Amino acid sequence: MTLVAGVDSSTQSCKVVVRDLETGAVVRSGRASHPDGTSVDPAHWWTALLEAISAAGGLDDVAAISVGGQQHGMVALAADGTVVRDALLWNDTRSADAARDLIVEFGAEALAERTGLVPVASFTSTKLRWLRDAEPANAARVAAVALPHDWLTWRLRGFGPGSESPLGPDLEALTTDRSDASGTGYWNPTSGEYDRDLLSAALGHDAILPRVLGPAESPGFVHETIAANAPILGPGAGDNAAAGLGLGAAEGDVVVSIGTSGTVFAVTSAPVRDVGGTVAGFASASGDFLPLIATLNAARVLDAFARILGVDHHELSRLALDAEPGAGGSLLVPYFEGERTPNLPTATASLTGLTLASATRENFARAAFEGMLCALADGMDAILSQGVEARRILVVGGAAQSPAVALVASQVFEVPVEIPEPGEYVAAGAAVQAAWALTGARPEWTVATFASPAPDSRPEIRAAYAAAAATYRV
Repeated sequence: MTLVAGVDSSTQSCKVVVRDLETGAVVRSGRASHPDGTSVDPAHWWTALLEAISAAGGLDDVAAISVGGQQHGMVALAADGTVVRDALLWNDTRSADAARDLIVEFGAEALAERTGLVPVASFTSTKLRWLRDAEPANAARVAAVALPHDWLTWRLRGFGPGSESPLGPDLEALTTDRSDASGTGYWNPTSGEYDRDLLSAALGHDAILPRVLGPAESPGFVHETIAANAPILGPGAGDNAAAGLGLGAAEGDVVVSIGTSGTVFAVTSAPVRDVGGTVAGFASASGDFLPLIATLNAARVLDAFARILGVDHHELSRLALDAEPGAGGSLLVPYFEGERTPNLPTATASLTGLTLASATRENFARAAFEGMLCALADGMDAILSQGVEARRILVVGGAAQSPAVALVASQVFEVPVEIPEPGEYVAAGAAVQAAWALTGARPEWTVATFASPAPDSRPEIRAAYAAAAATYRV
């Protein structure tokens, strides 16, 4: 049996999943935690990766491995390969003013044309601009800029600072892939080239950037001090793109991911440029494009209502299923932590439409599911407004297996819904990359379906939600 491995180095943890090359079946896995916070020393990621590899049985019988990682994180490296300061993660918002400054300087339309993006605080370019303005001494030391998966791949190959690494700090050896490069704010997904002027405007000077690899291109091998058999490395990917690859998403598919926050992305053959900045025009890990929106409030909405009602998530789902569609007029706009789509960072949530008759536990539970999914459906509408076609919606994430999610999704979305079996799809996509780099052919592994709810469109749910959400925009 030939084995390949995929890594998901996420905000919260590192997962390593080892799969059978032929069938894609999971053979074994391992996990290690990351520290909390939005500013993290990348050394913690390296330690967690080694721990997760060990927990997964090591790599000595693995033929190939690839790393999927959280997008956008700023790993700033000095000339000697050391990390200049803690990495700012995607969810660190201190660079919001820097994003506005870049838009003022270059214009939203020009930035969308040059990079597929209009800057927001999550993107790497804004974090570099913050570094330039807030920590100029640190910015001056930056010789190279990498992303989390780039840095981990570099370390696996044996590169790094000083005596820590057998091959030393060769910054020119850094590599990335087009999906992760497309989230930096200084790479053009259409031309495949870095925009050095934008990088210099952000950081204050030019710097070494990772070489961008193709979907099946390998940067080299795991160093023999880490794995004696030196497995081949895949190119790696940003987390959303890796998840799309792991799901086998193709053109016409829209993926709705319900995690702590939410994402909605599609696979397209042509790039998307949204001058309004709602839709990020990312690239995919397969050579296509990945227009994406993110919401700040997804599964945490259900967590909040489970806490309010004093129930677990199973009971919350049961209560929601006992209510009628529309929750008796109860309407939740779920902007508990502000919102990114739409861009309302200071917003709060509201529960309206209550009467003495409708104020029941069942309706509150139902309103939670409807509000969360309507907010995600708004994000899907933003993507479709860019000319994207949707034929199927794949709902994934920790909350996706809830029976109430399946039913309400079939009523809120006007496209057939499928819910894949639960799995580590970022790590699965990285394993696809590993197999692709090893054999030269993209594997066709089957993704099992957990549920396919019958379409049951209830446009009145979306209409009522739209009226309530519109009050936030006046």
